[in-house]
Amino acid sequence: MASNQEVEVKFRVGSLRALDRKLRAAGFHKQTPRTLEVNTLYDLPGAQLRKRKELLRLRQYGREWKVAHKSGTRTGRHSSRQELETEVGNGKVMEAILRSLGYEPSFRYEKFRTEWSDRKGEVVVDETPVGNFAEIEGSPRWIDETARKLGVSRDQYIMKNYATLFNEWRRQTNSPAEEMTFRAIRNKKR
Repeated sequence: MASNQEVEVKFRVGSLRALDRKLRAAGFHKQTPRTLEVNTLYDLPGAQLRKRKELLRLRQYGREWKVAHKSGTRTGRHSSRQELETEVGNGKVMEAILRSLGYEPSFRYEKFRTEWSDRKGEVVVDETPVGNFAEIEGSPRWIDETARKLGVSRDQYIMKNYATLFNEWRRQTNSPAEEMTFRAIRNKKR
């Protein structure tokens, strides 16, 4: 059975064009074009999953839907956790199933994602309402080698998830937005 271990780092992206050039120069090929991704995290009453440092996510990426469960967060130089993920034929039905089992939406976030690969690992570029980020996912050694090729130093590695990054952004900007969606943040800036 293949490993379900997700190992990654995030970093902030200053220039999307410059990163695009660096990825091409490092031998990466675009796997998917810029696509809207809508994520909804679900939890049980009392935030039971969150307290156990687990995550249940329903994701729509273009026309595709996936459900994922993540657990066992370890953070060193790289973020590492168990991830079980599968495609879902009908996201609206999956949402109804989750709700019927007692799960409720706890956080929504959106981003435009572009996926790149060099066949050894993956770099995804995320344009979010709170800034641009990229994730390097693969083996720890490959992550560090790829980061060097892209001009990313270890002190630029981010081990936080998007909910944490959003909450930090809210504190820094005093934003009343409750979800990391383009509409919520645009409406709260008025």
